[in-house]
Amino acid sequence: MPSSGLVPILTATVVAFAIAVGALELALTIQEPAQVAYHAVKVPVILGVMSRCPDAHLCETVFDQVLHQVSDKVVLQLSFIGTPNASEPDFGVTCMHGPEECAGNVHELCAMKYAPQTQWWEFVQCQNFQGRGHVGLPDTAFKCANSANIDWEESGVGDCAGLDGSGKGDEGVKLLQESVKNSQLIGIKKSCTIIINGKQVCIHDGTWYDCENGHTVKDFVRQIDEEYQKLNSDDTEV
Repeated sequence: MPSSGLVPILTATVVAFAIAVGALELALTIQEPAQVAYHAVKVPVILGVMSRCPDAHLCETVFDQVLHQVSDKVVLQLSFIGTPNASEPDFGVTCMHGPEECAGNVHELCAMKYAPQTQWWEFVQCQNFQGRGHVGLPDTAFKCANSANIDWEESGVGDCAGLDGSGKGDEGVKLLQESVKNSQLIGIKKSCTIIINGKQVCIHDGTWYDCENGHTVKDFVRQIDEEYQKLNSDDTEV
């Protein structure tokens, strides 16, 4: 047990140590402020298409080059064109290029729902590469799922579209019906119609038209960059 003469010395030492620790904690707090997460808003881009349409394939080829430059800035969606038809037994929709196109639409919608953007977009590009006459066929769907590293059976894509690749899975058919209705709702009438951040900016139907700000890869990249800046202009990164 310390003598009474040592008590003031020990007490002073403890107090000094506590003050030093407190000062150190304060310094660390000042030097290392809490980090605030920053999430940039991505630009919504919609392509109004039909899976067996030559205009859609041309448009998607152009946008493949666009995505190489701005994929991290966009949320891409396909919206399909067709005619609701309750008497159509398999899809409830009439597709311009036949029931195989309806099946191709379903394949792409299911991939879009259950696979990341980079993978479902690769799936679409693969389907296009096989040729319009092969889009919607089971073998094409299986081949392109494999090419895009999509597990047909385990990812949810196969259950959605039909494990047999028919494109007649209940969920996929419902997605097609909803997509066709949505296309009508937002005024998509021609394949391919390009909508950037809610504004229709260009159409390709035999030729490019209604493209006030251009229709090249460079033009679409510029428009996406401009919309990205607008969407994030009020956000301050910490």
